[in-house]
Amino acid sequence: MKPVQLIALFAENKLGQMSRITQLLADEGVNIRWVTFATSERFGVIKLLVDQTGVAFRALEKQGWTVSLVEVLAVEVQDKPGGLHAIIDCLTRNGINVENSSGFVANNRAVVLIEVKDVTAARKILAREKLHQLSQEEMLKL
Repeated sequence: MKPVQLIALFAENKLGQMSRITQLLADEGVNIRWVTFATSERFGVIKLLVDQTGVAFRALEKQGWTVSLVEVLAVEVQDKPGGLHAIIDCLTRNGINVENSSGFVANNRAVVLIEVKDVTAARKILAREKLHQLSQEEMLKL
């Protein structure tokens, strides 16, 4: 299974930053499928799931952005009360701390993206518990 990779950018929190980033990616023909950003007063981190990770990474890096790739777990969640808890509790019981997370529902499928330090260990735990993990290709088809 090809891991899910996000583009992560460190950027100053100022007017027009997102516009510059989204314009650059649009000009490169990159489709943004998911985005999140968290800012403090002066700086923030923007994370993107895109259809052409390599193209986006190179274009952003070429323009001087501080950019990296972040491997995340993409896990299908039962879309009902306690669905997310089942996944988080499974990881917690096995000593895996969730560092960042976000989720969405698309095409009647609930998905949570989870960042952890040890992706390999977390992946094995989720597989053992028969929790469906999505590949990069599956994510881009949602």
